[in-house]
Amino acid sequence: MKKLGIIAALTAITLLNSASASLPDFKVDTVVIDAGHGGKDSGTLGKSTKEKDVALKIALKVGKYIEQNLPGVKVIYTRKDDRYLELNERAAVANRNKADLFICIHANANQNVNAFGTETYVMGLAKEQKNFEVAKRENDVILLDENYKEHYENFDPESPESYILFSLTQSAFQESSLSFANKVESQFKNRVGRTSRGVKQGPFWVLWSTAMPSVLIETGFLSNANEEKYLASEQGQDLLASGIYRAFKEYKTEVEAVK
Repeated sequence: MKKLGIIAALTAITLLNSASASLPDFKVDTVVIDAGHGGKDSGTLGKSTKEKDVALKIALKVGKYIEQNLPGVKVIYTRKDDRYLELNERAAVANRNKADLFICIHANANQNVNAFGTETYVMGLAKEQKNFEVAKRENDVILLDENYKEHYENFDPESPESYILFSLTQSAFQESSLSFANKVESQFKNRVGRTSRGVKQGPFWVLWSTAMPSVLIETGFLSNANEEKYLASEQGQDLLASGIYRAFKEYKTEVEAVK
């Protein structure tokens, strides 16, 4: 019965995605920006920096760039301060507002303290174990939610069997998500001057449950002392935010050029 509950949810979202995809208006007028973690959920930790703080500062800067330079775009934030937000509510904010794009911002960590670089994820099955570990870490926040078994249809972020069920659905928005993700990593590499680890796929609940193109951006490794310093700096945050903004502007232009 537990698996049937998850399958029912997968089917419902697949139908929602298909319905939305069949009626494109070729506009990118509403974007939801999600600062990962928050409140009691600190996310990954550097020596002196918390992921929740870095994600929020970059998210607010991205939104400000869009608001100042693209006034016709409605920017919605899942959070604008240090508060805890359940994972399913983050996607619900985007779905309720019929967003055209969902941008989830995070910072990375690795047991190898020399690991560095940016990477942007779209929804998909992890083809490499290290990608799966990133998704598993970000999904673990589910365990902090009250009644999480009920809210997430018995999805267990620690269980490989739960992730197998993700293969029953394929996002109708994967191509658009990949397009935006590639623009983000291109900006990071060619304009911001960061090392890009590329665009990857991972079974992130927050991406899977959104009914629009969606990406999760890992802006760097707090486990790397040099990257932690960069991510904690005003300049570093500004540069990363400007890269995401330029990718958004480029994506919007490309989508709206379709006739």
